[in-house]
Amino acid sequence: MAHARISANLPPDIDPTKAPIAFGKRALPKLNEELQSPELLTQQRALVALCDLVHDPEKVYQAIEIGFLDNLKTLLLHHDSTVRQKTTQILYIMAMHNVGRQGLIQNGVISALAELLDDPVDICRKNTHQVFEMISKLPEGAVGIPRAGLIPLLVFKLKAEPEEIQELILDTLSNCLRVEASEALAAGAITILKEKLTHPSVAIRSKAALVLLEIGTHPEGKSAICEEVIPVLVSLLEDTDPEVQASATGALMFATIKPQGRFSAVGAKAIPPLLKLVAEETSKARLSAIKTLTMLAEVPEGRRTLLHHTDTFQQCLNDPCEAVKRAAKIAISVIQWKP
Repeated sequence: MAHARISANLPPDIDPTKAPIAFGKRALPKLNEELQSPELLTQQRALVALCDLVHDPEKVYQAIEIGFLDNLKTLLLHHDSTVRQKTTQILYIMAMHNVGRQGLIQNGVISALAELLDDPVDICRKNTHQVFEMISKLPEGAVGIPRAGLIPLLVFKLKAEPEEIQELILDTLSNCLRVEASEALAAGAITILKEKLTHPSVAIRSKAALVLLEIGTHPEGKSAICEEVIPVLVSLLEDTDPEVQASATGALMFATIKPQGRFSAVGAKAIPPLLKLVAEETSKARLSAIKTLTMLAEVPEGRRTLLHHTDTFQQCLNDPCEAVKRAAKIAISVIQWKP
């Protein structure tokens, strides 16, 4: 199904070819002055020129040293949507470089960008979420975004943003919730993510399952998933997309660490689709599926069922992947264990 894409095209009156650009050592200082000009067109053209320059990491470093970020943070609140669009685009391009990500974090750009989460222009919000997604890849960013109080807002924005932005939010949440998940849980993330697990978009289903996987690495997250999500995760084990299968299996693996999760997964008929994933040598979910079944073998009903399928695990003992062989060996010993 086709979806409308968020356009980044500039208004027709903003022609970057007509922007006079200084060269050499004066280029960046001159543009920095022009960003502070009272003339709207001067600001717009300076931003267009800066967009080209910051593809070079050396220019990004210089721009941060000169103090560009203070001016850019001010322009994020500009009344003109083109100024906001180009400002957020520049910050996104800077965030593509490691030096840029570090600079944005150290100069308080995370909190400044939070003001644009309700921007009326789609492309401004998309650029903003692209910056957050890039920043969240750094440990400092994955901590800085929650510290700025953005997790509840990001969870809430999942409800109504266009699909392109939803994907970015899910990527950001995945990186941040690896560190800490309590704020997301308090904001009702489990309920919203559960809805996204049945989304028509393969990417959103997969990314939502990945966020649940990260939530499941925390004790309180495991409990929440056990209570609400396991049946939906089990249904995704037979999804047509391998990435969705892999993410769902990983989330299920963490949820079944708790006894409550094991009983819930067995009751939701998780064993047949998991065995199918184990039998598929090319399955991306194979290792997680073996580990999940090993935990389900600790439930009496699970062990009784799996005793009839040890041959599936025996075949894995010849797998070229050492991790798969080791996991299969453990699974067989657990299934065949006798008190």
